[in-house]
Amino acid sequence: MDFLELIFSKIGDLTWGWSLIPILVVFGVFITLATGFVQFRFFGRMFRVLRKSNNAADNDKISAREALLVSVGGRVGGGNIAGVAVAITLGGPGAVFWMWAVALVGMATSLVECSIAQLFKRRTGEHSFRGGPAYAIIHGLGPEYKWLAGLYAVCLIAAFGFGFNAFQGNTVAGAMQDSFHIDRLWTAIGLSIISAIIIFGGIHRIAKASDVIVPIMAVGYLLMALVVIALNITEVPQVFSMIVKNAFGIEQAVGGGMGAAIMQGMRRGLFSNEAGLGSAPNVAATAEVRHPISQGITQSFSVFIDTIVICSCTAFVILLSDVYVPGAEGIDGVVLTQQSVTSELGNWAQYYLSIAVLLFAFSSIIYNYYLGENALSVFSESPVAILILRIAIVAIVFIGALAPGATAVFFFSDPLMGVLALVNLLAIMMLFPVAMRLLRDFRAQLKAGVERPVLDPDMYADLDIDRSAWDKKL
Repeated sequence: MDFLELIFSKIGDLTWGWSLIPILVVFGVFITLATGFVQFRFFGRMFRVLRKSNNAADNDKISAREALLVSVGGRVGGGNIAGVAVAITLGGPGAVFWMWAVALVGMATSLVECSIAQLFKRRTGEHSFRGGPAYAIIHGLGPEYKWLAGLYAVCLIAAFGFGFNAFQGNTVAGAMQDSFHIDRLWTAIGLSIISAIIIFGGIHRIAKASDVIVPIMAVGYLLMALVVIALNITEVPQVFSMIVKNAFGIEQAVGGGMGAAIMQGMRRGLFSNEAGLGSAPNVAATAEVRHPISQGITQSFSVFIDTIVICSCTAFVILLSDVYVPGAEGIDGVVLTQQSVTSELGNWAQYYLSIAVLLFAFSSIIYNYYLGENALSVFSESPVAILILRIAIVAIVFIGALAPGATAVFFFSDPLMGVLALVNLLAIMMLFPVAMRLLRDFRAQLKAGVERPVLDPDMYADLDIDRSAWDKKL
């Protein structure tokens, strides 16, 4: 076990330690420039997906809106509550600025990776699709890269399906025990049963559940944060000033100054919104849309919601309270967020926040499961294999919730997440010309007056796309 921990520690050092963050940031800037700031040009179109009138009326279809909410449910989790607090503690208020910066360039990365996933998706039923980086590698780069797709799939199953779901189960059980004094066993049983009911329903049930859970949890958390901001509205300009000054080293809040702010802000921002990590494209590919770029725009909006909206709310709640003291030690993570909310709104807010943690973690569990199922399909579509995976993931959630120390076994999650991110970035780089081709097609249709561009599969006959997945009459 010590040897394995050492190996994965080295993998983590080689990915998250020094290479992955700079690569993600540089690649995000490159995509932003190469696409002509696509995330800002199409920003107005992102909000259209929230209107149900723009989504399919057929309940059997996964709409763009539902795919967005599944992605938001997965991206939004403990990192938005505890992770932001850690970033501010270690990097100072300036870390928030660099979280914003990395999210804005990450929106372009997410748009490209999700558009590519949409183009190479495969139809599995009348209104069902599978896709993602593994499928893009196999059908976009060719069969000779199947080994790369296999490596990606194994990392995705292990990191998200098993490791991160154990962590989420542990987070829920800890929050329920601390706030409501509910024994971990009862939380483990309840969470496992509810997870099983949704997981065994497949992606359609996951999408319908997310369509209910995600708006409730996001809007509820936003309302709480907005109340705190409203109560301290006169101090908001001062907080903005503090964030900017600390971000550029003008006003040092912690040891390491500007360097600490940049590192912590970028690290937490990338870890939270997952842009470029290769997870969200698996869900993006399930939606039935007219053009791949349309879903890319939708998923870009998911990054905006996660970091620019929800992470910012957590940051302002912390920085507007009297609990946070720059450079102070002994209070960080979710405790800092809880105490900040409690100091502003009273003790009831601690319980409210615990419910938010529960919903955030639960939405991540069902999202992580689907990533695992989609990765498994690269190797086998057998109902028996899928059944075994579902049972295993429900068991992992149970174990993670029941024993706080059990999650230490899943030390491999972060390093493997780093590996799959590097594989995903390599695939995006190799398929970037295809993404630019899609973007030019989308823009040309808009310029010609087409309000809702449609992909013509005949224009991509040289690529290994599933023509049946693209109905011109949609």
